Amino acid sequence: MRDLLGLALRRNPKRAHLLVSTVLGKHVPQRPSVVLGAGHRLGERVRALLGAREAARAVVLGFAETATGLGLTAAHGMGSRAGALHSTRRRVAGVRPFGGFEEEHSHATSHLLLPEDPGILRGDGPLVLVDDELSTGRTVRNTVAALHAVHPRDRYVVAALVDTRGEADVAALEKFAAELGARVDVVALARGRVGLPDDVLERGRALVERHGAGTGAASAGTGTGTWTWTGTEPGAGTGAEPGTCAGAEPVADREGSGAVPRQVSRPGRTGPRGAIRRVDLCWPEGLPDGARHGFGPREQTRLEAALPGMAERLLTALGPEAGTVGAEAGAVGPEAATVGAEAGTDGTAIGADRTEAGTKETAPAGAKEAAPDRTGAGTGRAGAGRPPRVLVLGNEELMYAPLLLARALEERTEGRAEILFSTTTRSPVLPVDDPGYAIRTALRFPAHDVPEADGARDARNAAPTPNAAPTPNAAPAGDAIPTGDAAPTSDAPAGPGERYAYNVAGQGFDAVVAVVDSVGDTPALHAPGGLLDQLAGCVPTVLLAVVPAYAPERDAGRPRPPQPLYGPAFSSYPREDVAWLLRDLSDVALEAPTEEREEAIQAGGAHYAESLPVEYQPSPEYQRLFHSALDASAERLARAVGTVTETVLAERGPRPVLVSLARAGTPVGVLMRRWARQAHGLDLPHYAVSIVRGRGIDTNALAHLAAHHDPADVVFVDGWTGKGAITRELAEALAAHPRFVPELAVLADPGSCVSTFGTREDYLIPSACLNSTVSGLISRTVLRADLVGPHDFHGAKFYRELAGSDLSRHFVDTVAGHFPAVRQAALRDAAALATADRTPTWAGWRAVEEISEAYGIGDVNLIKPGVGETTRVLLRRVPWRVLARRGAGADLDHVRLLARQRGVPVEETDDLPYSCVGLIHPRYTRGATGADGKAAR
Repeated sequence: MRDLLGLALRRNPKRAHLLVSTVLGKHVPQRPSVVLGAGHRLGERVRALLGAREAARAVVLGFAETATGLGLTAAHGMGSRAGALHSTRRRVAGVRPFGGFEEEHSHATSHLLLPEDPGILRGDGPLVLVDDELSTGRTVRNTVAALHAVHPRDRYVVAALVDTRGEADVAALEKFAAELGARVDVVALARGRVGLPDDVLERGRALVERHGAGTGAASAGTGTGTWTWTGTEPGAGTGAEPGTCAGAEPVADREGSGAVPRQVSRPGRTGPRGAIRRVDLCWPEGLPDGARHGFGPREQTRLEAALPGMAERLLTALGPEAGTVGAEAGAVGPEAATVGAEAGTDGTAIGADRTEAGTKETAPAGAKEAAPDRTGAGTGRAGAGRPPRVLVLGNEELMYAPLLLARALEERTEGRAEILFSTTTRSPVLPVDDPGYAIRTALRFPAHDVPEADGARDARNAAPTPNAAPTPNAAPAGDAIPTGDAAPTSDAPAGPGERYAYNVAGQGFDAVVAVVDSVGDTPALHAPGGLLDQLAGCVPTVLLAVVPAYAPERDAGRPRPPQPLYGPAFSSYPREDVAWLLRDLSDVALEAPTEEREEAIQAGGAHYAESLPVEYQPSPEYQRLFHSALDASAERLARAVGTVTETVLAERGPRPVLVSLARAGTPVGVLMRRWARQAHGLDLPHYAVSIVRGRGIDTNALAHLAAHHDPADVVFVDGWTGKGAITRELAEALAAHPRFVPELAVLADPGSCVSTFGTREDYLIPSACLNSTVSGLISRTVLRADLVGPHDFHGAKFYRELAGSDLSRHFVDTVAGHFPAVRQAALRDAAALATADRTPTWAGWRAVEEISEAYGIGDVNLIKPGVGETTRVLLRRVPWRVLARRGAGADLDHVRLLARQRGVPVEETDDLPYSCVGLIHPRYTRGATGADGKAAR
């Protein structure tokens, strides 16, 4: 308990004490990895209680404002695919409340539920209610009673970081559940008790009244001295006294054994106030900023995909490298723009020409020489012996997106900067400057997401309405929880007033990244005494990042998520064999002559995925070679299919989701699915997705997978490895999506690039001999901005016109026909691999680098090792030469035939780790064919 909580004194007549979580990221800045870790552990405990299947069906409801981020983190930790929602105190124009409930002890009691899809609360799975603290259980009982009256369900789970209920409260919840006729479980990371004197409310109120009424001073840690500024008074127009941090909360200190609060002055930053700048995050269009209206696996995947780019923009704005964060107040990248004086509209730097702010866009005097100061205000500059200290500051209910941004910064700085996370709050707390007290400093500022007219209206109507009154224009009776709040006409929180940022002032931060949503990007945010002005008085650099506030009515016209394609409408495989997560581009002319494509690709004018090669039409001689190769290798292929499938079932089972990389991986995925069905009676899902070298995996496809399956069950499948470029591409692409396992299962791994394989021999896989006619008549995948939008799957073509030449089903049926004969051998092979050292050696990659050096190529992407890759070079690219291992034999008959047809020399060589290697013509220009010597030596 003591590791998870601290204590503070509320400014709240209903409850004197506040249990301050040290792992929530609300009042106490904490490493984002710690905050996320706590939420994931809580979710994992829910999953352990419910079981994986029920956890996947469960809907999560987080309580505003403290558990908005925690609810989403727990939802992902438990593997919920039903999605998450959080209550809110903000009314949203055009959104009819599903209902509301009361939090009796809170400083802001009324909660609204505003799901975009009310069906999220009408499912038959468990409902998981998430909060940071379970103290009495009254709020939980109010919420469950209201929801159960509208849509009864059998099971509820209450998940909290800490459970501090007394015996009477535990008994009250058990009695409530019995009367309800439903099961209500409680899970927590820790349980304990808080002992309070009987007169705690009176004593707490007296302390607040005596020492909490302030003049706007800010606590700033320990030490002596005063806040000092260069320029005019920092608090001009705010009511703050000269010599204090403008508009900030008064500080109370411990003095002697009585620990009596008192206002003190602290060492301040000397020199100008901090610079404030805006950074455009390039937030994805239509992506919700949190779970106010619902947030599911699709949204999570989209957010994960965008995080690396957004983090890089913040790092660019903070400095050219993480180690220079805050080194110069004006050292920002080109993507950071100066924040305007009025809601960022006029492009004028705050304080640049405004005497009320008293700032210049220069670094404080002596900034680089300042010693580190973690407890006092100091200069906030990173000094020798410590990395820069950066706080990502979320805004009230906006917790989850800023938390993931902070985590992305933490990952990318790798210790070069100390990244912490916290958020502003409505909760009024008395600061006490004592190491044993949780709230040591406070900044106080006006609410900035309340338009003036709405704030006045809310002030007049501040009294909460009974939650039994019907909603005048809510959903029909029986569909919504009763509440007294009508659908509003503007976006605004439930009431005006002050807001707070705790433990920011005087904590030695070099920079603060303030993340707000667009509703909160108002003149009040930028005004003297507002949040940005307050932060600029405490840190050298302030960045403002604005996230578009998601509004269901405004964003209702956004495209619906794409859906899979199936045969026979798309592909010649039966519907049950594979679901294609692709966009049908069959009617688009995408083919270009091979030589034209090669020149454009090597000149940097085009990417290989922006067009298609003309489909190779095999000659009768080549077709005979394919059939001959298939007859000779079918049994060997069947054994490898069995080996890799048994390995996957043993290590990733019991019901893995096969996801083949279109298109070479798709025949292998179909075969693995058939093995699992024939050998074990399993009907495994199988999808085909696109991955493009240099562009990554299709994130919309990942979003679809995450919405329908546990990402941990997904097994990516390909036909073979060459040098391992796609293996590396997959690992890099999935780094932003940690719920997916970044490993590849292949039929053959001659390059020793993966740990899950059927064999490491380099022999002919007959499906490599042909293109679409052995892969369901599907082209290779296409990624071009004018054809594939941000909400689309990557594209591909279905060559219906080649149906007369299609061998896709023949190939699969021929190999699958050998499954019974090789089953025992495959089981023995899989058992042997289970105890073998399968660690990738990347021997193939090293061999490719040596070939590149020996032949003067200088680009490993032009070297394609292995039988399959060499065949692709001869079919799709402009080949220069083929290297063949001496004595490779019949496995290379088709390679020799294709090389002869293309006029490409085949060089036999010793000590080649592959059967053959295809070399694309380096530095190709049109007219250079075969080995005419126009490029490399």
